[in-house]
Amino acid sequence: MNYKTALVWFRRDLRAHDHAALARALAAAGRVYCAFVFDREILDGLARRDRRVEFIWHSVRELDQLLCAQGGGLLVLHGQARAEIPALAVRLKAEAVFANEDYEPAAVARDTAVCEALDAGGIDFVAGKDQVIFEKREVLTQDGRPFSVFTPYKNAWLKRLTDSDLQPRAVEPARGQLAVVPGFALPSLPALGFEKTNLLELGITPGVSGADALFEDFKARMGNYHERRDFPARKGPSYLSVHLRFGTISIRALAAAAWHDAGRGAAVWLSELIWRDFYFMILHHHPRVATQAFRPEYDALVFPNDKTRFAAWCEARTGYPLVDAAMRQLNQTGYMHNRLRMVVASFLVKDLHIDWRRGERYFAEQLNDFDLSANNGGWQWASSTGCDAQPYFRIFNPVTQSEKFDAKGEFIRKYVPELKGCSERQIHAPWLMNAAQQQAAGVVIGRDYPLPVVDHAAARAVTLELYKRVRGR
Repeated sequence: MNYKTALVWFRRDLRAHDHAALARALAAAGRVYCAFVFDREILDGLARRDRRVEFIWHSVRELDQLLCAQGGGLLVLHGQARAEIPALAVRLKAEAVFANEDYEPAAVARDTAVCEALDAGGIDFVAGKDQVIFEKREVLTQDGRPFSVFTPYKNAWLKRLTDSDLQPRAVEPARGQLAVVPGFALPSLPALGFEKTNLLELGITPGVSGADALFEDFKARMGNYHERRDFPARKGPSYLSVHLRFGTISIRALAAAAWHDAGRGAAVWLSELIWRDFYFMILHHHPRVATQAFRPEYDALVFPNDKTRFAAWCEARTGYPLVDAAMRQLNQTGYMHNRLRMVVASFLVKDLHIDWRRGERYFAEQLNDFDLSANNGGWQWASSTGCDAQPYFRIFNPVTQSEKFDAKGEFIRKYVPELKGCSERQIHAPWLMNAAQQQAAGVVIGRDYPLPVVDHAAARAVTLELYKRVRGR
């Protein structure tokens, strides 16, 4: 062993098994402490009712229990991580701090500051891969450059993959190896400055136990994933995204399950996991995408950014039922079906002519599973400004998307009950109903449910002109 005492800093990896940093620390140190910081640099900017904070709180509590069962426990702090971690390491006389790599620009800056503070005290900072299968420069083109198109990246990713990449990182502490000290109990949610949300009422179970239950349920449905994933009224997705975001489940476990399943559904789901690695890689090599277009020419796009239209989108008052249903799902639950994320993003940018960054920020505030790399990648894909993006002239029609993916209007009726009396044909474009049909459906368009805020065909023409103007330069 290299160290007498080490500290493991938990971040977005809230589990006590298949945990790379904890495994490395246990292999390298005789005594290992574990800590988590409710980082005020992140928390102070959030609304006081935030489902993510409550999800983390419950997950941290369960993590503490899991570590206690292995003879240790979790030291929980509330402050600025860049100051708290170095100070804690000194207090514990730790010779090294172990952590799993984080790739977001703000996290990289934080870790650099922590590393410098630790180094000044003669303490090592040991960070390594855990939240992705392949990171940074592990999957490159033949001439050693990062990919910018997904399909060749995916092919290279799959070619490189071996079973060893998916093996769980064994966490096997020796008797007495995990240590804990008093005075670091988990603060209550109110003590952290936050209020209870509807998280648990929504049926969301945080922590490893919640992740494991969802994963077991999804494994029985994985074979049909490719057939069901695009239909928001059907139980198609894994619903594991929030657990991946906060590391209550290991990406290796998910990828291994898909890799060892020969079915079509598993292959399609594995592709979704590879997209996640792809966007992490893009963010690492091109951190500017956090605020700028991946394709710089599109930073010259000048959107009208009409405040009234943006408010209608945020508040689910666009008059397009599938868009409004999706936005209500987001606002009420913190979740949105992946197909609908593409539809509402396209609608905001290419129908309402709002800068994609405004929609990206709104999602960042509302999504339980908000992840900078994936959120940014998805928005830039929909707005045609990103790598391997939807061509600018391909614009989702919100009515045809509704007819195709919610043909019976089941999803719409759940979140837009004003339209529940509409027929399967009427519900996708209710403004086309005449007065008698509206009376029969029990809804007056323009009073009980809004008229469309824009005409899709006219908006599409404006979008094409906006993009052509930029491309012409």
